[in-house]
Amino acid sequence: MEKTTTSTHKAVILAAGVGSRIRPLTDDCPKSLLMVADKPILERMIRNCQDCDISEFVIVLGYLEERIRRFVSETFPELQVTYLVNDRCEETNTGYSLMLAKQAVGNASFIKFDADVVFDPEILRRLIASDAPNALCIDRDIQLDAEEVKVVVDDKLLVLQASKTVDQKAAFGESIGIEKICAKTAKLLFAELTLAMGQSGRLQDYYEATYEWLIARGTEFQALDITGLKWTEIDTHDDYAAANKMFDEP
Repeated sequence: MEKTTTSTHKAVILAAGVGSRIRPLTDDCPKSLLMVADKPILERMIRNCQDCDISEFVIVLGYLEERIRRFVSETFPELQVTYLVNDRCEETNTGYSLMLAKQAVGNASFIKFDADVVFDPEILRRLIASDAPNALCIDRDIQLDAEEVKVVVDDKLLVLQASKTVDQKAAFGESIGIEKICAKTAKLLFAELTLAMGQSGRLQDYYEATYEWLIARGTEFQALDITGLKWTEIDTHDDYAAANKMFDEP
């Protein structure tokens, strides 16, 4: 597979979730280790990153954390990885998990992945190659409903809103759960996440709420249109069946 030029980004993978909507498949298996077309989701993600010359990984664990540690150590014994544990994964959401990556990311730029996304590596290549310091991968050709993170953009494809509550008719498309964050923005992002997660009423915030807070204060996030490339987020049994069909290779 053709590789990109060397990436200076770290990969931050949020893999703390319980995956309750796809039970019983996740009763004794983290969602990130479910097999899609004979390969675990997390293995696909890490190999895609390696193909794009990403060599440093931060993985936020929670539910069945030891299963993930063991899988990564056995499958990628030389991987440069820092593990963090969201021991409140039952009562918090993605904002809290991302906040935990603050020290491990340090002053670096990073690419954030939701650990339940299966994707064509071309998506990651385009994201890294993008001139935008901060970018969200967006699919326009998808049916939007209440569960999708919907994105509103301006005429320059700068993100104005990104949340599940966005009016479907106003949305440009869906954010797929893969974003590029530059070092300058990372500092602001983690500061706001730390502040927000210190408030009991915000423990269930998604990380997109913090993106919107930064946007309102002048930080630009570009929408990167990846329409037509293969990807799927796995939340339900229907999603899982669709992923296996989509990525089944002869």
